[in-house]
Amino acid sequence: MAKLKLNPLTDRVVVQAAEAEEKTKGGIILPDTAKEKPVEGTIVAAGPGKVADNGELIKLTVKVGDKVLYGKYSGTEVTIDGEEYLIMRESDVFAIIP
Repeated sequence: MAKLKLNPLTDRVVVQAAEAEEKTKGGIILPDTAKEKPVEGTIVAAGPGKVADNGELIKLTVKVGDKVLYGKYSGTEVTIDGEEYLIMRESDVFAIIP
């Protein structure tokens, strides 16, 4: 993947969503309208962190390259150089997948 030309601010991250499942576990092929929106993706850019009330910088827990789970309707969809990404706050990320 090429370097992303986007620098998120504060506690925001840019996520490239995983591809939606093409088939069910039983082998049924799903049409585009029936596919579940992915809730898993990879962090491709991350901001520096959030500034606390006392002025201290609170660094992000996630980092570029982390596979994460996030809310189904989290983030804002953007298209950059023909690729689709989600920009969301770190608080919208539920877990890091090991």
